[in-house]
Amino acid sequence: MPDHIFNRNGISRRSLLGGGAGLIASPFVIRPASAAERITVADPGGVYVTGFTPAFYAPFRKAGFELINVSRDSEPTSQVKAQVDAKAYVWDVVSITLSSRKLLSDAGLLEPLQLSGSDYDQLLPLAKQPDWMGTNVYGSVLGYRTDNMKARPSSWADFYDVAKFPGRRALPKSPIHTLEGALLADSVDPKKLYPLDVDRAFKKLDTIKPHIAVWWTSFTQTTQLLQSGEVDFLPSSNARIQAAIDNGAPVEIIWDGGLYGMEGWAIPKGCPRAEIAKKFIASCANGERQALYTKALAYGPTNQTAFKFIDPARAKQLPTEPANFSKLIASNDEWWGANKDKMFERFNAWLLRS
Repeated sequence: MPDHIFNRNGISRRSLLGGGAGLIASPFVIRPASAAERITVADPGGVYVTGFTPAFYAPFRKAGFELINVSRDSEPTSQVKAQVDAKAYVWDVVSITLSSRKLLSDAGLLEPLQLSGSDYDQLLPLAKQPDWMGTNVYGSVLGYRTDNMKARPSSWADFYDVAKFPGRRALPKSPIHTLEGALLADSVDPKKLYPLDVDRAFKKLDTIKPHIAVWWTSFTQTTQLLQSGEVDFLPSSNARIQAAIDNGAPVEIIWDGGLYGMEGWAIPKGCPRAEIAKKFIASCANGERQALYTKALAYGPTNQTAFKFIDPARAKQLPTEPANFSKLIASNDEWWGANKDKMFERFNAWLLRS
């Protein structure tokens, strides 16, 4: 899950406007690489490289194109704007979230993709934007230690019920998805979650604040908190909770009431290698390719045909597995894009109050 939920200014409209596997059949023609057919692709680094290399990068290279992979900042919107403004393109393709896409697109900073084809048609609807294509879905879900919780929780309401479900709790030092969790715990209908009733959310947060042992600031930290047993119950990304499970911790994920978002590919507006970049992005719509990254990255493919190629045990750990996906709620990135700055101001002020 992207770390921009802790970055107040990283994807705000204010800061953006003020700041500078084997080869699978694909829609592009195989031909030798030349200087004009060399692209640079920026992703979040780390496990993304481990997952995306066999899924996306190696097949594109095998098709005769040269692809250079680099790591980007945790929230690259200002870098995209700077490159477009200066017409100095360090990246030809960059991985961004759906919320970042909204801000960049509104500012006219992304290249139209005009994609089509059978693979593209099979993508989830939200993954198909005029200037962005989603490749992976992350879930913001609850996780708990099965050895320390006396009863088995199943919802945000249970997270807030410290009497029935005693145990040490943690929340992110961020309003993003924390406000949604408070409202869901207060019996708000998921279909009527947005626009957020902020006053109601903070009133509910007042009831859980005295019981929060840790205000975490990175997703890696949540894995450690669950593994060590320092915390019994917390929200995090499904991949970070799954990492604790994979490392042997007695932990379970609660999918019901979780929120989901997407990451995907975009091209900075005016990129001189846009046509080759579009061919790369189009190749990433293939379900069999998307299945390959799930071996390393516990996020859900946007092409549901990918599940034909994913081990059933692994599929149960992914957000877009049908049984899990049916329990998740789409995060409203447009609402957060318009309200992020003032929500951080109010949340930080609320944290400081005793």
